Amino acid sequence: MDTSKLFSLEGKVALVTGGSRGIGKMIVEGYLAQGATVYISSRKKDVCDAVAEELGPKCHSLPMDVSNVAGCKALATAFAEVEPKLDILVNNAGAAWGMPFEEFTEHGWDRVMDLNLKSPFFLLQSLHESLKAAASQEKPAKVINITSIDGLRLNPWDTYSYHASKSALIYLTKRLAARLVGEHIYVTSIAPGAFPSEMNRAARDHATEVAASIPSKRIGVAEDMAGTAIFLASRAGDYVIGDTITVDGGIVHASLGSSIDA
Repeated sequence: MDTSKLFSLEGKVALVTGGSRGIGKMIVEGYLAQGATVYISSRKKDVCDAVAEELGPKCHSLPMDVSNVAGCKALATAFAEVEPKLDILVNNAGAAWGMPFEEFTEHGWDRVMDLNLKSPFFLLQSLHESLKAAASQEKPAKVINITSIDGLRLNPWDTYSYHASKSALIYLTKRLAARLVGEHIYVTSIAPGAFPSEMNRAARDHATEVAASIPSKRIGVAEDMAGTAIFLASRAGDYVIGDTITVDGGIVHASLGSSIDA
């Protein structure tokens, strides 16, 4: 058995939404280090362009707002104009919203559901032909949805649409995997825990306090996220289909919780 190229992404082309910061950027840097050509997309053109330039000649900017179907189709068209096939799609763009139950607004509901749930479906639909062009049994195309541990367990905050969107995306991952596996397009998801980002400011700004509640006693770092994303995108992850890998230091699956004495 030769494992020297098991995690290589040489010759692969990836598209990462929300790839200009946070978890998306961690994944992009990992893919570039493994030899992939990576296109990053985000809503802010100046930021997207600057990050692509920062990360080097194999990183390219395709800025787009994918919170609506028109934006998903426009991004797919822009991608098809520069690449004949897509090996790896990472649906990472997302939003969070917190507001007390009594005050929770339709805007807060729709904004989160549109970007976190509708966008991954319609972007995959729009890029279907590009993924099929890359896919074969020997070298399947990969779709990785970035979900959340908040789709697997409750947090104490009033993030109703975020909980709903991430749990729904985990189940949508399974359904899309069942639909596309026959075309050798393998769909999986990663459910991150506490990683420092603009969306998770608690982990970013209060790492020590947050780490104290995590079984492994630390927050996630870039290599933790990149390693899992590389595994799923590479030959190493070719037999993993429809699953959600939790990357959270043990919060979901290795936490004993608390007991109530009678």
